[in-house]
Amino acid sequence: MDEEKIKQIVKLMEMLMEDTSVPKNVRKAVSDARAKLLTNDEPVVRASSAVYLLNEVSEDINMPMHARTQIWTIVSALEQIRSE
Repeated sequence: MDEEKIKQIVKLMEMLMEDTSVPKNVRKAVSDARAKLLTNDEPVVRASSAVYLLNEVSEDINMPMHARTQIWTIVSALEQIRSE
């Protein structure tokens, strides 16, 4: 179940990484968080690592509102995995 959620989250991250209106530092953080999700650790550990990286950039003042909303959606989904 968690693996399926993680695959869906990774797809959302990839869409965000391809969005050229998103600042490069934010796309890099999303890419790093995606890499954490694709490791072989326990799903809870992977989700926690990704949330940590995304929380750091979620307050970037240069980020477009649609990207911020998408990051919050991703973090929310990751929080669900952490709490299971």
